[in-house]
Amino acid sequence: MKVYINSLNESWVVDRFKDEWIKYNPSTITKFKRSSDIIWIIAPWNWENVPKKYLKKKKVICSIYHIDEEKFDETEKKNFFNRDQYVDNYHVISKITKLQIEKLTNKPITVIPFWINQNIWKDEERNIYRKKYKFQEDAYLIGSFQRDTEGSDLVSPKLSKGPDQFLKIITEMIETVPNIEIVLTGKRRNYLINKFQELGIKYHYFEMLSFKEINELYNSLDLYIVASRYEGGPQSILECALTKTPIISSRVGISELILSEDSIFEIDKYYEAKPNVEVAYKNVQKYCIPQGFENFMKLFKETYEN
Repeated sequence: MKVYINSLNESWVVDRFKDEWIKYNPSTITKFKRSSDIIWIIAPWNWENVPKKYLKKKKVICSIYHIDEEKFDETEKKNFFNRDQYVDNYHVISKITKLQIEKLTNKPITVIPFWINQNIWKDEERNIYRKKYKFQEDAYLIGSFQRDTEGSDLVSPKLSKGPDQFLKIITEMIETVPNIEIVLTGKRRNYLINKFQELGIKYHYFEMLSFKEINELYNSLDLYIVASRYEGGPQSILECALTKTPIISSRVGISELILSEDSIFEIDKYYEAKPNVEVAYKNVQKYCIPQGFENFMKLFKETYEN
């Protein structure tokens, strides 16, 4: 049984998933669509790059990460149904996304969170990296490592990621928590940067870093906050869990699989959420490599045989 994974090269997290699958499961992979048994559309927005003659002949698994219901207009629906006719099985990361997809199709939907590479994400000595990145000793560092801006103007908030909600939390926390500083990474952080500059909130921005450097930043933080409205993962929940970074999250994606219930908040009661690194670290172990691959192997086998 050979799997072809649709090409990406977009410097996004799914590129990492594809590369890791190929590295650790080389015997399952083919580079050629014609010799595949299964086509894995790991990037659904890129599905039309796979010729329809192969989609018709092969078994097709399509990953869907989340549906931003505020943007799911007639054009998006048309694209979904055009693709759906070729799909044999959907892969989603969370039960929340499964509920969204069930409204649109009667095709099988399998919930499998992505794996996490424990060779990249590690719990390390925190004070070392605070010194390396020249953070003040008494700074209370809060992290946010995901894109928050969209549109050609690069100022509009990407509301699904909740940067406005993140900002609300920060501006309220500043009233009671001394020396708050924000640590940002990744592209398109314009919305929050502009707001922090307007409000005089101290921040540190590292646009593009290696995984090693991002791991070092996780190990520098006092708190990581996920304030999203919709998420497939986010993968930062798994990364925080494995690095033992204190984290609280809105009830999105895989938050309920990994985090203690006490660490999950409704936006108006974020202050009630408390990090629990031990529960998160324990829960994330089942998704480490190679165990994190096992359910995908089962999905491929079931799709191929049915």
